[in-house]
Amino acid sequence: MPPVVEKSRYSGTDDNNHPANGEEPITTTIIDNPKPMADHGGKDVLSSDVEIKGSIKFQKELLIDGKVEGEINSDGVLTIGENADIRGEVKTKSITVYGKVHGNITVAERCELKSKCTLQGDLKAARLVIEEGATFIGKSEVTSGSISAKSAPARPEVVRSSEPIKAAFGGR
Repeated sequence: MPPVVEKSRYSGTDDNNHPANGEEPITTTIIDNPKPMADHGGKDVLSSDVEIKGSIKFQKELLIDGKVEGEINSDGVLTIGENADIRGEVKTKSITVYGKVHGNITVAERCELKSKCTLQGDLKAARLVIEEGATFIGKSEVTSGSISAKSAPARPEVVRSSEPIKAAFGGR
């Protein structure tokens, strides 16, 4: 942290540089606060030389370009970089995959698999984009809306009307 600079000013001073007429000195404090290192637009980065075993939780945005073995949970946006090798469950709001993921991905909103990525595992998302050249080995489920913790019924419900079908077409 840089030094704090204080300057004193007097409206009038005597021979010993003390305030004349009992006035209080006027003090100005200048503090230069640089931004903290973690404040860089909310996007955190795990570079290609980072290896983690365990679970990861984050809030806003995270770019992983290293190796992770364990689960990743977030309500934020996750980017899996080209050098990344992820082994474990991934649950997040949105994901873009450039690298390798070996595990299931559950996304509340959007999942994007880029052209050189590899995903081995099942995928569940509200919106899914798979570029040409992407490798995807597993099952995918595209949901109608955002995924909630409450599970959907296993089979769609069939609703039948008690009236004959002819009545719906005007009795033809």
